[in-house]
Amino acid sequence: MSNFITLLPTLLIGALALIMFGLGLSLTIGDFRRLLGHPKAVILALVLQAVVLPAICYGLIVGLGVAPVFAVGLMLLAASPGGVSANLFSHLFGGNVAMNISLTAINTLLSIVSLPLIANFAIETFAKSGQVVPMQTGKVIEVIGIVLVPVAVGMFVKSRAPAFAARMDAPMKRFSMVVLAALAIIAIAKEWTAMTTSFASIGLAVVAFNAISLGMGYYVPRLMGLDKPNAIAIGYEIGIHNSTLAIFVALSVLGDFQLMLPAAIYSVSMYVLATAFGFLVLGRKRAVVGAPA
Repeated sequence: MSNFITLLPTLLIGALALIMFGLGLSLTIGDFRRLLGHPKAVILALVLQAVVLPAICYGLIVGLGVAPVFAVGLMLLAASPGGVSANLFSHLFGGNVAMNISLTAINTLLSIVSLPLIANFAIETFAKSGQVVPMQTGKVIEVIGIVLVPVAVGMFVKSRAPAFAARMDAPMKRFSMVVLAALAIIAIAKEWTAMTTSFASIGLAVVAFNAISLGMGYYVPRLMGLDKPNAIAIGYEIGIHNSTLAIFVALSVLGDFQLMLPAAIYSVSMYVLATAFGFLVLGRKRAVVGAPA
């Protein structure tokens, strides 16, 4: 059992890489070229992610009177780019996956600069501890490696064996759902103690931030005239943050367990809210087996 627990992080990374390979099987170079025809969608997503969302997070902190240490942790979460799960949810629920992958790559690169800026602003504003968050280049490279390399391999395989790629579409969707369920269960088990001890203090702010992120990410693009697949892609990209990166910065860089509690709660709530959001948008049957790639 102990050996399995030790191997679990590696197994999860392998499963996520395999899912990204599956996403690559559903994509072509043309899907990414078509993004050049949607500059408004890309710019809107980046503005929502880098500017509007941190501002909303700040408003929630002030409006709900969040304690300083939790305020810094929540702003750290808001500053984190979209997580790998955003691509999976978008794939399952009919989003433009090429848009998601592109936004994940761009936001992750931008976070090298934006995450320290927002985190250090939060520390100076709320905690006044004098700590500084440096650029997280190593973690950014790790995320890009998990996302981009397997997708590129999958796209290459599709170009060489399109029939195989078509046959694998439905099985990969089902595999993705199993992995997402496993990730949710693992997150609950791993963060249960942290959740139960801190939920009363920070739970409302975290859940509200998560729900607002998903809703704003989807409905603002729709109001701006974007089609549904692009709006779904942006909704998940804005609504699902890389909580692992936020936890890493809180523990390894800033060395404060309490700073990671908002991200720990979020790592569980995002699976529940993102799934509910997906079924609300598309409905069960189409989402599971018929969502367009």
